[in-house]
Amino acid sequence: MTNNKIRIQDFLSRIPLFQGLSGDDLDELATTTTQIHAPRGTVLFKQGDPCLGFHTVMYGQVKLMLSTPVGDEKVVRLIQPGGSFGEALMFMDKAYIVSAQTLEDTLLIHVGKDALFTKMERHPRLARIMIATLSQRLHALMSDVEAYSLRSGSQRVIGYFLKNDGDGPVQHLRLSTSKAVIASRLNLTPEHFSRILRELSDQNLIEVKGRDITILDLKRLRSYDG
Repeated sequence: MTNNKIRIQDFLSRIPLFQGLSGDDLDELATTTTQIHAPRGTVLFKQGDPCLGFHTVMYGQVKLMLSTPVGDEKVVRLIQPGGSFGEALMFMDKAYIVSAQTLEDTLLIHVGKDALFTKMERHPRLARIMIATLSQRLHALMSDVEAYSLRSGSQRVIGYFLKNDGDGPVQHLRLSTSKAVIASRLNLTPEHFSRILRELSDQNLIEVKGRDITILDLKRLRSYDG
């Protein structure tokens, strides 16, 4: 893991949490951050490690996961560019309850909690934005619980395909990571995930070529319940 120096202020200014800070504030905050270049497969931290701040992904992808003593893992979040993680535990002064590993070559910024807390004392708006961010995470967590408890495996996979479809029809998408990782994120075994893909293909709803998914009938796919 090596440091790759770039102008952090420009990136920080695009993060919703720091929008509205002056140039001087961003300059000061940037001096307290650490840039982390992590090749694919790098473990950023493990369960039980102290949380001294939060991370933001500049490019690449990170998975947050729970691990069992026998080596099994459950992916709880996939962090894409612009996403962040670690804020809640930073406020609670608790150790990490998950492990984090890069899924591809990744560049992150680590913001130390001491510097952030100082900024929040000067800018109460930061505290309000942070509360909103954590509230969104809680809402997403509750949505996950609902999906795992009330929706079938097919509905979970379809929901994953369509979550970013917006108002227009979706015809093509590419899975951002391996099928095994996505299956874990959806609380499915890799075998179950593969069976669902075959089922949707047999129904002429999608076409699968590696990580590339072509949606053949968007209307039927949205209403399909397996």
